[in-house]
Amino acid sequence: MKEERVTQHRRPRRTATAAAIATVLLAGALTTTSAQALPPETVRRAAATDTPSRAALFRAAGEHHQVPEAVLLAVSYLQSRWDHHGGAPSMDAGYGPMHLTDAGTAPAEAPHHSDGDEDPRGDASRPTLPHREVDEDPEDLPATLRTLDRASALTGLPASRLRTDPAANIEGGAALLAAHQRSTGAPLSSDPAQWYGAVAAYSGATETGAARRFADDVFSLINTGESRRTDDGTVVTLPPTPVGPATAQLDGLGLKATPPGAECPRDLGCSWLPAPYRMLSEEPGDFGNHDLSDRPNNQAVDYIVIHDTEATWDTTLRLVQDPTYVSWHYSLRSADGHIANHLRGKDVGWHAGNWYVNSKAIGLEHEGFLAQGGQWYTEAMYRTSARLVRHLARKYDVPLDRAHIIGHDNVPGTVPANVAGMHQDPGPYWDWDHYFDLLGKPFKAQGRPTSSLVTIHPDYSANTEPYYCGATPADLCPVHGSASVTLRTEPRDDAPLVTDIGIRPTPGTWSVYNHAARVSTGQKYVVAERRGDWTALWYLGQKGWFKDDPRRAKTLPAKGLVARLRPGLDSAPLYGRAYPEVEAYPAGIPVQPLVPLAYTLRPGQSYSVGQTVNGEYYHSKTFELAGHTVVRGSLVYHQVQYGHRIMFVRADDVQLTSADRLPHRPN
Repeated sequence: MKEERVTQHRRPRRTATAAAIATVLLAGALTTTSAQALPPETVRRAAATDTPSRAALFRAAGEHHQVPEAVLLAVSYLQSRWDHHGGAPSMDAGYGPMHLTDAGTAPAEAPHHSDGDEDPRGDASRPTLPHREVDEDPEDLPATLRTLDRASALTGLPASRLRTDPAANIEGGAALLAAHQRSTGAPLSSDPAQWYGAVAAYSGATETGAARRFADDVFSLINTGESRRTDDGTVVTLPPTPVGPATAQLDGLGLKATPPGAECPRDLGCSWLPAPYRMLSEEPGDFGNHDLSDRPNNQAVDYIVIHDTEATWDTTLRLVQDPTYVSWHYSLRSADGHIANHLRGKDVGWHAGNWYVNSKAIGLEHEGFLAQGGQWYTEAMYRTSARLVRHLARKYDVPLDRAHIIGHDNVPGTVPANVAGMHQDPGPYWDWDHYFDLLGKPFKAQGRPTSSLVTIHPDYSANTEPYYCGATPADLCPVHGSASVTLRTEPRDDAPLVTDIGIRPTPGTWSVYNHAARVSTGQKYVVAERRGDWTALWYLGQKGWFKDDPRRAKTLPAKGLVARLRPGLDSAPLYGRAYPEVEAYPAGIPVQPLVPLAYTLRPGQSYSVGQTVNGEYYHSKTFELAGHTVVRGSLVYHQVQYGHRIMFVRADDVQLTSADRLPHRPN
């Protein structure tokens, strides 16, 4: 079964006329060198048809460069799902339907584990990990991040057009594929089966496993077919075509062998690139860059945490192989979705900034640059990430929902002092709706239509809130879809945004980095009030309002448990970690204090419950596993969706109620 069929957006369909298609193609031809100009018969043929514009561009570029249309379409789908994204760059500085990369134009930023005040380990019982500056040299970027330059040289089209014009971009991608085909020594054949080597080379992979997996995914798409309405409002269709590709061509690319030993499904072609574990000095607790454990035998894995790297692939691998730095379990490359495995699932990485979450999580770092204004992730990376997460969820019995598959931006600070420094990745442009479709767990309406518990579910493409990407509101991002909905203090368009008192005393702004007043696709909240087209959710101890046009609803009715304050109490504290009571700690293990955050649950408020857990603390301060202890207590917590981040409330402080029993909130 294909993961997606034709997507029906609610925006009006715009069908390009044949004349418009010819104009776009001819304009592209006039800017190329004479040797590369589109033949006149190609332009005339496009003008004589009524083919949707995006499809016509693929057909014309394929004919011009003698690339089979099926190959060009399938490669593009795995990069961008045929979307142009309004000329906005991907998180990996890739542009357009063919994801031509131009990372040299993006400003260098520190990796996200180096910014802010977050300690990736998040264990207050140990010294804070030192921060460091890691420079990206724009003059030393790999070829995979400069494919736009090569496409420009091949076609004669200026880089600016390759970034902003979908016709030029598709031309550039077709030229690159043809160049890869020639470099393999194969002819420019009309038979898609003869393009396996060129497709593998287009991925940019240097390892056999990664190149094979990307090429296999392309030819799987060719065999199964795909159809989708793209962001120009027209439908592109890749008809199913049985093809047995010439896989032996891979042997002629001179690629490196894939390092064996990864904990990964065989078909993903993952590399094993271990994070080093070694003593750093004679001090017993001075070791890195992770902790040994024996999960799931000693602790359950409850979370899979989605990050982006804010660094290039090569820099990311250098960092995770530094014993004095931090660690995570898997890295995923943008262009081709390749996966490198760094830690065994039984061990604990230092990545989420919260030791309770780290000790019970698997961390996935996706190559991307939210801090550089990137606005989308590649389909290749979404697909391999989803396949990996499905595997991990089965292996560790992790529920596929937003209470357990969380972003780094959903992880709470452990104590009030570090709430403001927690990170914001993967940000509002991670398409949770599409991701959960790929996970095989699409978000659906549940329960009665009037349920007061709702799942956040905006139409990603149509949900274009005006975020800004730079240092000030003047640096507006290009208009783009988003998985997030922003909340206001009152039901009116000019009301301030909701304030997160743990981060700042005043309302924030529309920055992509400010998630304090945002809810995200898949998260569940309780409706506090409705007024006309406006809906208020219980959020951070207050009512957060958003406009919810019933013709383009941003929520789905949901089922589940809801936590409300126990009668007789004035308030209940919220915690960033579910640690045991003092009496649970054995002699010799320092007690971890139960420090509440700056938030409270008050009478009349209700919050969605994600899971119920007993207090637990993983004591790991020695190099040898034999010195590690899991402290378990009798104190019970409920995990609640209190704000954008999950938090914990003591079970004794609240009552649980089924959402079906909550009173309906009429307009």
